[in-house]
Amino acid sequence: MDKLDLSASANPHLAEMRQDGKLVYSGKFLKMQQDSVLLPDGKSTLREYIKHPGAVVILPVFDDGTVLMERQYRYPLDQVFIEFPAGKIDQGEEALATAKRELLEETGYTATDWRYLCTIHNAIAYSDEHLDIFLARGLTAGQAELDDGEFLETFKAPVADLLEWVKSGKITDVKTVIGSFWLEKILDGKW
Repeated sequence: MDKLDLSASANPHLAEMRQDGKLVYSGKFLKMQQDSVLLPDGKSTLREYIKHPGAVVILPVFDDGTVLMERQYRYPLDQVFIEFPAGKIDQGEEALATAKRELLEETGYTATDWRYLCTIHNAIAYSDEHLDIFLARGLTAGQAELDDGEFLETFKAPVADLLEWVKSGKITDVKTVIGSFWLEKILDGKW
């Protein structure tokens, strides 16, 4: 089977061509871009999207198969969420270095065995954000080093509980839903 080429150049009948654009908002963390684009049918339109530096997600698995999780309040939705440890990639930082840093900062744990799993794009219609997902094993406890203004709780849970919480709607965070499914396949020896 031929390699599936999803690039814009291989699919000109679907691609949009940027004509011009401007940065309409630049905050400490996010930027908002507005571009004028030419559609495949020759018409013009505007595209607005959030520019994001990217992030990592860590799936920390203990030797007994349980997983290290977090409970964290998320302001935009005024709710506490169950999540995997995660964090923003700093400018010039490699994704694996970010994963190691974030695991330590948020949970106090370090890991001896790291495996890159995949990259996901969690909001393709309005953001260029990507998340690199890593599996972390060989966990050793230490002292968390939370960022100023960061508050969260960590806890252990079996993957079966995570899957039940996804099914029942207690876990709705997309990176955690996807990570839970990856863990199920990995721990079952299917992936």
